[in-house]
Amino acid sequence: MAQTAERENDVIRGLRRSPAGHLADAFSQGSVSGEQGVTLREVPFLTMIGVRAAPGSAVWDRLGAVMGGLPERYGQVTGSGAGDGPGTEQGVSVLWLGPQEFLVIAADGPNALGGGAAGASLLGGLLDALAGDPGQVVDLSANRTTFELAGPSARAVLEKSCALDLHPREFTVGTAVNTQIGLIPAVLWKVDEAAFRIFPRASFADFLGRWLLDGMREYAAVEVP
Repeated sequence: MAQTAERENDVIRGLRRSPAGHLADAFSQGSVSGEQGVTLREVPFLTMIGVRAAPGSAVWDRLGAVMGGLPERYGQVTGSGAGDGPGTEQGVSVLWLGPQEFLVIAADGPNALGGGAAGASLLGGLLDALAGDPGQVVDLSANRTTFELAGPSARAVLEKSCALDLHPREFTVGTAVNTQIGLIPAVLWKVDEAAFRIFPRASFADFLGRWLLDGMREYAAVEVP
């Protein structure tokens, strides 16, 4: 029975289409290596869960125990995946979005906790920790997609249309904040000295993907179909 369910899940995953999948070739063509290079790719189908909890509450403590702690200040990222660099989708990361609001990010699949909590899924483990007390745990995996902008010129591309001070003295590795890029609301996470994760809502993925490609044109010309 379990094998049948897993096969069905594999079929469903095979039918999925990511919000920016149609731009994959353009992302590849518009990316360039070298001393001033910059690359863009979509990292589709990550598990994303919205969490709300009041600091100091019993729910806060229980949710934190599941994920290895919740962020306590603006821009902070906690969890086993907080130090992941570009090209990695391992571990569980928790991004601070507000005093009581967080975005949990993990690898695709039903067992993002690596079989922990008696094999419970990440979502199931968080719902169990909520235990009916005031708070919120919501699956947002289809709400956003993930772009990874990396390379020596990644910051320069972002600075064309993001009002944040992205200088390394101010925007350090491991910082994630709500912002706007090309007037599109998105969460921006600096995962490495020269790599950023961008989380736009799925409905804005096409526009923001093309916007970033346009910002990359001075490094590698590309025509988007």
